[in-house]
Amino acid sequence: MGVGLAAACGFRIFVPLLIVSLASHAGHISLAEGFEWLDSTPAIICLSVAVILEVGAYYIPWLDNLLDSIATPCAVIAGTLLAAAMISGMSPWLKWTLAVIAGGGAAGLVQTVTVAVRGASTAGTGGIATPVISTAELGGSAALGGLAVFAPVAAIIAFPCVTGFLGWKFFSRGGSASTGRVNTASPEHGPGESSE
Repeated sequence: MGVGLAAACGFRIFVPLLIVSLASHAGHISLAEGFEWLDSTPAIICLSVAVILEVGAYYIPWLDNLLDSIATPCAVIAGTLLAAAMISGMSPWLKWTLAVIAGGGAAGLVQTVTVAVRGASTAGTGGIATPVISTAELGGSAALGGLAVFAPVAAIIAFPCVTGFLGWKFFSRGGSASTGRVNTASPEHGPGESSE
């Protein structure tokens, strides 16, 4: 559950935190010792405001790329925090080591892919596709976070599939465009033949 929630932080930082806060407040999940503050009404209010601000900011073309410089380390921290909030029954050293590696790593991986996709989208469309990308990231965060809470096995399956698909789309598109090769062969002539 913690790794799926952490991965969702790579799409949007505060959405998975709010999902966990609401799920804990409703009694659906139990938080590890020391994370009871996520279950409080002030935490729900603060996280709700943070979600509104974060989601709104990503719909502004130039601001979304600026936020990525702040969001990447914050996503890793939030992913680590959420992973640790789901781990109980082990020593603090092992718990935080696992949270940093699995939670922070999952959030960092997803965030890195989304930053690359958003950057390529902005460069390729001049920011016109920003609302589409932002909506997809919000949906990914909410869906992956919801799956992690309500269907953890599905989240474990969805995480590598979604990340792999986004990476494949980005690198297959960027890979062919970045080679700079132009096919100069005409249909009548082979690649090394002249038309004269």
